[in-house]
Amino acid sequence: MITAPQMRAARALLGMDQRTLAQAAGVSVPTIQRMEASDGQVRGTVDSLAKVVAALDAAGVELIGERAPSQAEGRGVRLKASRRRQQP
Repeated sequence: MITAPQMRAARALLGMDQRTLAQAAGVSVPTIQRMEASDGQVRGTVDSLAKVVAALDAAGVELIGERAPSQAEGRGVRLKASRRRQQP
């Protein structure tokens, strides 16, 4: 659904701190902190995850899944697939 790095990046793009996201999503700050501390996919209840995703969407962020095309217009940032650097 959403990874912890995506969540942190979305907040950064919006200039939103954890408290503001928590208020917008109707969840607690510790919930946001736990989600962002997750390794890989964000862990949490389905309800809390849905609220956070909806709050980020309402604020103007499109969350793009792995290998999924963007469905919206506008500027954005996407991580490239990791590649090993070749040694010379």
